[in-house]
Amino acid sequence: MQPAEIGRRAPGKRPASDRIATLGAVRVLGVDLGSRRIGLAVSDEEGAFAFPAGILDSRGRKRDLAALRALITEKKIGRAVVGLPIHMDGRRGPEAEKAIAFAADLSRSAGIPVDTLDERWTSQEAERLLQERPRTRGPERRKSGIVDEMAASILLRTYLAQREAAESEPDAGERS
Repeated sequence: MQPAEIGRRAPGKRPASDRIATLGAVRVLGVDLGSRRIGLAVSDEEGAFAFPAGILDSRGRKRDLAALRALITEKKIGRAVVGLPIHMDGRRGPEAEKAIAFAADLSRSAGIPVDTLDERWTSQEAERLLQERPRTRGPERRKSGIVDEMAASILLRTYLAQREAAESEPDAGERS
């Protein structure tokens, strides 16, 4: 289910916000995939805030999934979102297809729902925000993984905001 679809319901079904309330609050993991590093962010249990959670040096699909599964268990994460690198013209390239496959593998491996979200601007926004930090510059930020971690936080923050908006949006059939 895409974030824009969260909260929409078929006739006769309870709203998503009711279903979520009965399931209890869960933490959400934000994942910014990269060829060398995976940026991570984790939400609070209410899904209101996104916090940077470090980086994972990519060591191959199996090891990456095992490390993420351990993090999911440790942090009691109940859902995840993986950044989807879509081209500026809206096309999905090979990297987007890899992200979709990774999201499906993570869902199967960890046993939690995993969504994808367009991440076109997350790294650029992270770079812009980090320019204000005088301690690390350009290549040093990239090498340390700060940009990846910040991009994951931005991705997760966007996902949480979209989910909240979808949950609070009234169903078309309920509008007066």
